[in-house]
Amino acid sequence: MNPNPRQIQLLKILHGTGACSLETLAHELGVTVQTVRRDVQRLAEAHLLVRFHGGARLPNSTIENIAYQQRAQLNAGRKERIAQAIAREIPNDCSLIINIGTTAEAIARALIHHTGLRVITNNMNVAYTLGPEPGCEIILAGGSVRSRDYGIVGEATVEFIRQFRVDVALIGISGIEEDGTLRDYDFREIKVAQAIMQSARAVWLAADASKFHRPAMVRLGELADIDRLFTDAQPPAPFPDLLEAAGVDCMIAS
Repeated sequence: MNPNPRQIQLLKILHGTGACSLETLAHELGVTVQTVRRDVQRLAEAHLLVRFHGGARLPNSTIENIAYQQRAQLNAGRKERIAQAIAREIPNDCSLIINIGTTAEAIARALIHHTGLRVITNNMNVAYTLGPEPGCEIILAGGSVRSRDYGIVGEATVEFIRQFRVDVALIGISGIEEDGTLRDYDFREIKVAQAIMQSARAVWLAADASKFHRPAMVRLGELADIDRLFTDAQPPAPFPDLLEAAGVDCMIAS
């Protein structure tokens, strides 16, 4: 297939967002939803994107995440807005667990002016960011260090995390499927994330809009397992209904 200029622009939009509703694509392209639907159908037949109910997303592997450096740059502005929104909701003098991921690292940068924080993390980049701050005490989990992103994982990490009970767990995710399942790629990382969720009085999920309708191989949990979702745009269908049914408070970072 040789995409026409409009279809090329449609693909560029998806490369920026990861996933998008048909209505949003139509608005961005200045055409009708019916025109976008036809374009999406043709691009899907050429395996250049994947259709879902009411929208489209980039084709993603279910078994392997994109490289760390690429993730650090992808949707960086969105992650920073989410991080700032979370930082505004975190009070001084509280305890946190911050998980692995580039969004988690953005949250750490947004917290540097807080005081009285006790932060447990399995992310060496988070420890490096907050460690020098006089207002933070950092407790770094033990375990196996992944060289690609300095995340700490493994059974030793799980056992370490289980010792604690904190005010808020701040976690990221690779994908949220249309049935409300939270998914990621690394089984060892999932086991640590599950321990983190079980060790907190409240679980806050940070996920930019590209994570909706994104598949991954390993199940972390369900939307009902979190208390608050911080994202950067209105979630596409069917997620608003799923979030309401699960009792999740959704905050959109403008």
